[in-house]
Amino acid sequence: MSKISAAITAVGAYVPDYVLTNAILETMVDTNDEWITSRTGIKERRILKDKDKGTSYLGIKAAEDLLAKRNLDPSEIDMVIFATATPDLPVASTAAFAASQLGAVNAFSYDLQAACSSFLYGMSTASSYIESGRYKKILLIGADKMSSIIDYTDRATCIIFGDGGGAVLFEPNEEGLGFQDEYLRTDGVGRQFLKIEAGGSLLPPSEETVAHKQHFVQQDGKSVFKYAVSNMADASSKIMERNNLSGEDVDWLVAHQANKRIIDATANRMNLDDKKVLMNIQKYGNTTSATLPLLLSDFEKQLKKGDNIVFASFGGGFTWGSIYLKWAYNS
Repeated sequence: MSKISAAITAVGAYVPDYVLTNAILETMVDTNDEWITSRTGIKERRILKDKDKGTSYLGIKAAEDLLAKRNLDPSEIDMVIFATATPDLPVASTAAFAASQLGAVNAFSYDLQAACSSFLYGMSTASSYIESGRYKKILLIGADKMSSIIDYTDRATCIIFGDGGGAVLFEPNEEGLGFQDEYLRTDGVGRQFLKIEAGGSLLPPSEETVAHKQHFVQQDGKSVFKYAVSNMADASSKIMERNNLSGEDVDWLVAHQANKRIIDATANRMNLDDKKVLMNIQKYGNTTSATLPLLLSDFEKQLKKGDNIVFASFGGGFTWGSIYLKWAYNS
């Protein structure tokens, strides 16, 4: 019997209708299109304006897109992992709610939080469950309503983030396709550079924390950029070295869409041609847990069975890493 590997067999995505352009941001904070574009590569981002809808809505819509495209009965799903940094509620599982809403009545589910690396870590987790032989269909959702934790008077953060959701289905493969290797890392030094100060057990909500805007994302941009450039490029390079891959061998880089300069630095370290670097940051900004599946959805038709794909991400914590995967189907 052939060794079981975990392959992505379907993808889905969803972004809200409202487009927050750089031109609109110019009317909100002291910034301009040239400044934003030159430093981040972002032209616009999508925002979920409905106050009655949370992250679960984005993830459910992305999963529904996947189920419809694959014509899959949700009752066949064994497990749902919801990768997110912005759960609907602090305690109740967003994954459990999403699974129930989708009709995945036979699945168990839970949330996974590793900031912008949440989806990458979720890929590792889903693959391990599939390779164990215990589960056949795992739905991995990555979604974030970043607009819910952004201060739109803070130009250091409000220009970067957008809302969106994506989903992939992992299934067993006996052709040697799918998940090949991973290199995942963390470093707690990052806790001080990218955070939300209040709302956790260390600093519970109070009138004072709300007044001081301590429930919004705060970022030391220069420090995060320095660590991200170094570590995301390093992880991607290491995964290639470990698997004897050259720049010619890699068909696609699927990198977390945080900043175009970080993506470019990673591609350069890998000696990749620009045509192999998938990028949609200009359309969506940084959607945190949704960036990787949104890339797969946007470029699905270009991905061919057997393609060598390197995934890479970097997030708060710090969390980062790279995954090497062989694409398993032609769309």
